[in-house]
Amino acid sequence: MTLSLELASRIHAFDTKRIGAELARAAKTAIVDTVGVTLLGAGDESTRILADTPGVAGAPGTCVVIGAAIRRSPLDATLLNGVASHAHDFDDFSREFGGHPSVPVLPALLAVSERGDVSGADLIAAYVVGVETETRIAGGVHFHHYEKGWHPTATLGIFGAVAGCARLMGLDERQTATALCIATSLSSGIKANFGTMTKPLHVGHCARNGVLAALLAERGFNAKLDAFEAPQGFLNVFNDPGRFDTVGMLQDWYDPPVVSEPGISIKQFPCCGSTHPAIYGALELKRDHDFDAADVAGVEIRAHPLRLPHTDNAAPGDPLEAKFSIQYCVARALLSGGVSLADFDSGRIHDPQVRRLMGLTRVIADADTAGTQIDPFGAAVSVGLSDGRRLEIHVAQRAGRGAANPMTNKELRAKFEDCARRVFSSAERAALWDLLWRIEALTDVRELTQAMALSSAPALASKG
Repeated sequence: MTLSLELASRIHAFDTKRIGAELARAAKTAIVDTVGVTLLGAGDESTRILADTPGVAGAPGTCVVIGAAIRRSPLDATLLNGVASHAHDFDDFSREFGGHPSVPVLPALLAVSERGDVSGADLIAAYVVGVETETRIAGGVHFHHYEKGWHPTATLGIFGAVAGCARLMGLDERQTATALCIATSLSSGIKANFGTMTKPLHVGHCARNGVLAALLAERGFNAKLDAFEAPQGFLNVFNDPGRFDTVGMLQDWYDPPVVSEPGISIKQFPCCGSTHPAIYGALELKRDHDFDAADVAGVEIRAHPLRLPHTDNAAPGDPLEAKFSIQYCVARALLSGGVSLADFDSGRIHDPQVRRLMGLTRVIADADTAGTQIDPFGAAVSVGLSDGRRLEIHVAQRAGRGAANPMTNKELRAKFEDCARRVFSSAERAALWDLLWRIEALTDVRELTQAMALSSAPALASKG
């Protein structure tokens, strides 16, 4: 069989009876977090510009635009919700996927769910399958795919969107394979646009195009079923001949499901995940040694070479660039004892105290520090103080809060509240939180999507 048919058979092989309490909890945690960050991004300038762009701000449709009082077509709603979900770079991520696994999938599934006859249990199963698909494909192309400059969240996430939608829409295996192959021609996204509005646009188009591919396949649209492995197919074009592993790509599906193990990392800080290990290191040094930012005479950050091309930015000019500046994020951690949403307001990134610390910071690409291997998601941080002390720490494998170090329910709720308060009242936030945690009991997902919309307010406006 072609690779697309092999993938389709695995997409359809998932048995919903395997969704026990642990897997359901892992899936719901990611879904809750994704809805929260999408509500946060609903009022972002990138989402507003897109919503006002001719061709997107078109006729009303049937699908909810999250955090807004408008409805659009399934494709337009997915586009807007996808951009909002990634607008603040606060959404979950996965080392194995090499990007953000939930945002390509969930906006697409919510739009398809509004066709009706989709239960909460169906949504969870489709989410698990979508994340499994994109992650297994990623396992066959990384990390060459990432190093070439592709943005895997978009270039590979589209296949997760297709897989989840195919499950919800009831496509057969051949239709699913066709949709995957249509998607090979719709895949795009380059890392050169990190730190700009175009990065979340990657996600919006990825999710939208996943829905489009599934809708086209459902209606009989065709594609070459060997579009992945053909000489001029996706794998050879995106990864180069001999730089991918289709055998590995097809192994170990759902054994266990990747949503539960190794799991998905929830972001504690609203910035690029590649900065997080260094942030954790700076915070631990500050906590354990109790020094003031004014006492800092120098900072050295050593990180894996894979992490620095998009985060080594010594002079970020705006909040989006600051999210991709390891210098800014570590300086803010040393100054404030944390990194919060407020730290990426336009005024705060030019704080003289932060700029002083950034000027004292040296960033080094290094996969081996003091004989200790730094994994791709680790970092070493050294802080020199004015009294002559030098404090050092090595942080390994801590790029987020995942299965090995999960967020508590209190921490997750605090993040959700911080994101959703810009859109909903306290009572509305509480009701949505409760609804999200009992998704599997819903007979119709439209009850959930309706709770994500504003009942009456200017489109994409905040309640303040």
